[in-house]
Amino acid sequence: MQAIRVGLIGLGTVGTGTWQVLKRNQTEIRGRAGRGIEVTMIAARNEARAEAYRSVVGGAVPVVGDAMALVDDPSLDIVVELIGGIEPARTLVLKAIANGKHVVTANKALLALHGTEIFAAAREKGVVVAFEAAVAGGIPIIKALREGLTGNRIEWIAGIINGTTNFILSEMRGKGLDFATVLKEAQRLGYAETDPTFDIEGVDAAHKLTLMSAIAFGVPVQFAKAHVEGISSLQATDIKYAEQLGYRIKLLGITRRRADGIELRVHPTLIPASRLIANVEGAMNAVVVQADAVGTTLYYGKGAGAEPTASAVVADLVDVTRLATADPDHRVPHLAFRPDAISDTPVLPIAQVQTAFYLRLVVADQPGVLSRITTILAESDISIDAVLQRESADGERQTDLIILTHDTVEGRMNDALAKMQALSTVLAPIVRIRKEELA
Repeated sequence: MQAIRVGLIGLGTVGTGTWQVLKRNQTEIRGRAGRGIEVTMIAARNEARAEAYRSVVGGAVPVVGDAMALVDDPSLDIVVELIGGIEPARTLVLKAIANGKHVVTANKALLALHGTEIFAAAREKGVVVAFEAAVAGGIPIIKALREGLTGNRIEWIAGIINGTTNFILSEMRGKGLDFATVLKEAQRLGYAETDPTFDIEGVDAAHKLTLMSAIAFGVPVQFAKAHVEGISSLQATDIKYAEQLGYRIKLLGITRRRADGIELRVHPTLIPASRLIANVEGAMNAVVVQADAVGTTLYYGKGAGAEPTASAVVADLVDVTRLATADPDHRVPHLAFRPDAISDTPVLPIAQVQTAFYLRLVVADQPGVLSRITTILAESDISIDAVLQRESADGERQTDLIILTHDTVEGRMNDALAKMQALSTVLAPIVRIRKEELA
């Protein structure tokens, strides 16, 4: 059978990894796909980059400096988009679909913001848009959610899905360093970009979580409704106190089914140190899925890098190759659910989310302070799980008061925090971090 012909847009880190894996493992890939998968054209954004790409492939395939020329080439069956960003990626992907070509992409930002439009266009043309590499690098979490767990009612997903932030938090905990110091080290080692905003402010994780939530719960892709907080304001003091209380702090993406809607949130989170996901260190990723039939499953591995991400790209290429001649109506839907089964279940605002909390208050070291604070919590119907009091590092006559609560509605906690912050004996802004048992 004739090999399926692939056009590759972008030959950066992931593109080069994809090129190398396809060459190295072509025998295994052909045996699994039922036919060969060959890159027959490569495109760059411009001619200068194209010249650099030519030195990588050594004349094995033509390299062009006009990506639209690749998308319009009638000889290609699949277009692989690996340039990232919104534009020109969106225009190229939509044009490839309009030309009747299948698409493989690692572009989580594109799909999180424009997935509804892209998947609708693909359904109209009867082509596949595959995106395993867009979430958690080499971990096959999309396939697990879309196919492996298809017989389950998924209850919640919680994931460490950004390696940069996990590296920073691991170093802060392990070495007792502050955020700014570790960020500089992460940039030096290549774990963090020169502009790390998308990573450290939680945006990258929210892109990925949005896609997983849509697949898990059969809802549209709704990135704009996600609650997103990063780690840039996290202090080493709170990481130390969390450890003393038996918890570790991770940047988690959490999406949960509730009777009245779906939670969709990214933020620093206390997790019991006994949980497997709490012990995921460095730049690794991990995703926990809770479902009714299978129970709890954990997916762990490298969330970025040339060949780990290329592994997911090539897996998508094999899947598309197997499905290329299948009736479009009988393929696995892009977001797991048939289009007519997608629901309008609302995404809950953060004020309606239910979770427990870690609170750290810098208070005057005098009688009655703890009593007044616990009274405010009790009046707000918020129960206390644990209290820790430590001498403040900022000087005498004040102390750090750390409180762990049981689950409560966030809006109720907000009201209580406002009352506590107004007390004259509370000497600094109150630190609030959400806590999840993930039991």
